[in-house]
Parts: sequence; C-alpha cells; structure tokens
Amino acid sequence: MIPESEVERIIGGKVEEREVRAVIYARVSSNDQRSDLERQIQYLTQYCSAKGYKVVDILSDVASGLKTSRRGLLKLFKYVADRQVDVVVVTYKDRLTRFGFEYLEYFFKKCGVRIEVIYSEEPKDAYQELVEDLLAIVTSFAGKLYGMRSHRKRKLVQGFRELLEEVERDG
Repeated sequence: MIPESEVERIIGGKVEEREVRAVIYARVSSNDQRSDLERQIQYLTQYCSAKGYKVVDILSDVASGLKTSRRGLLKLFKYVADRQVDVVVVTYKDRLTRFGFEYLEYFFKKCGVRIEVIYSEEPKDAYQELVEDLLAIVTSFAGKLYGMRSHRKRKLVQGFRELLEEVERDG
C-alpha cells in the first residue's frame, strides 16, 4: 500500500478521478403522459449533474414497459454492450421493463455498467403486485389484439379492472 501523496509526488501531480459516463433513460406508456416524461428527464438530468456524471445521452420512449422493440431501449442496449457508459439512471425500475429487471441488471453488470434507480418503489403486498402485473399483461395483449387506441381494447381492460375490484371486495 503506497500513500496517495507518494504516487502524486512520483507522477508530478494529483491523480485524476475517472469521469462517470451516464445515460438517462425515461419512459411513459402513452402520449397523454408526455409531461411526466419531461419531468423524469428534468429530474434525472439534475440528479446526474449533482452526482458529477457526464451525461452521454438522454433516451426516452413512449411505449409499454412490456414492449421489447422500444427505440430508446435498443439504443441503450447498444451503449451498454459497447461499454460506452458506466451507469444507467432511471426514476423507477419499471421505466426499463415491467418484468425481468433482474435480467437486465445482470446483463448490464456483466458489461461493467450499473443501474441507478432514483426512487424506490413503494412497498406493495404480493396481491397488489400481482394485480398490477395482470393489468399490464391484459393491457399489452388487448392492445396487440385490437390496437392500442381501439374501443374494444379499452373496454376489455376496463372490464378486467372491474373484475379485479369485484374479486378484491368479495375477498
């Protein structure tokens, strides 16, 4: 173990810390949530600035967290796989994906990239988490069957929500 002061004396100056390269990723499910998308980006930009991170890119998507072909997400994967970033910054885990966050975390870690989730999720009981997952799946599949903007999709999702509420009331 050599003191830092001795290293500085030998190399003739202060040892510079390596710059942390960050990518901001934000996502919302629909166009009517664009203001939330802008808030996410603004907050994440301020967060990175406060941490001293160099923001390499700001990526965003307006799409379901279940959709795997999101343009911003695919670009993020390229940054990670090419080792062009050190950290990916998101507001919540589900901004990256509705399911399988741990797989992404494992893949990113293998590429030397960490994920920083700014807000921890509110503690949910197993029932509430299952209900949210079921709604996400029904919404996604109904959108694929009928189109994301169709009346039949909205009707199916609303009916499913009512069924879940009825089941919860009847216990």
